Amino acid sequence: MSLLKKLQERSHSKCELCSSEEQLTIYEVPPSSTADENDSILICHTCADQIENPDNTEVNHWRCLNDSMWSEVAPVQVVVWRMLTRLRPEGWPRDLLDMMYLNEEDLAWAKATGEDEESENKIVHRDVNGVVLQAGDSVVLIKDLKVKGSSMVAKQGTAVRRISLDRDNAEYIEGKVGPTQIVIITKYVKKIS
Repeated sequence: MSLLKKLQERSHSKCELCSSEEQLTIYEVPPSSTADENDSILICHTCADQIENPDNTEVNHWRCLNDSMWSEVAPVQVVVWRMLTRLRPEGWPRDLLDMMYLNEEDLAWAKATGEDEESENKIVHRDVNGVVLQAGDSVVLIKDLKVKGSSMVAKQGTAVRRISLDRDNAEYIEGKVGPTQIVIITKYVKKIS
């Protein structure tokens, strides 16, 4: 059974965050590794856009988390925790966070993207166009890059899937180009959907 079918069955073909039935897509919860139902959720286009682009956040849309926070599905709980944490300054999400319970493993997963760090301490990775990059995103190289320590050149237009972020430096991400794991400077990449 395909991942989409499994997620549709689990969610009754509704967004696992807001219950919308339109424009549903698979969202792999970063930093995912297996791309299966244990680290993916089915969400609508609106939720996906606001998760990936914090500047597009419509606070009232996320009142749906009052219901979805009670999901027994771990990746849903992780995304709910991250969104409530992001919206914490609004006030009402703090109350929901206080009621929410995640086991240690899922809490560590939820914190893996640094969503819980205070915004002035938080390192934000942005591509050449200023779009926020998240762990697990896919990017494309916008120029040929010589790979230090090898004779390899990563060509412009090469897609790098499932990037990971450097937690200490906003200018660096990591990803695989062919079989080689390399460090890439964010000003040389553009996020792709």
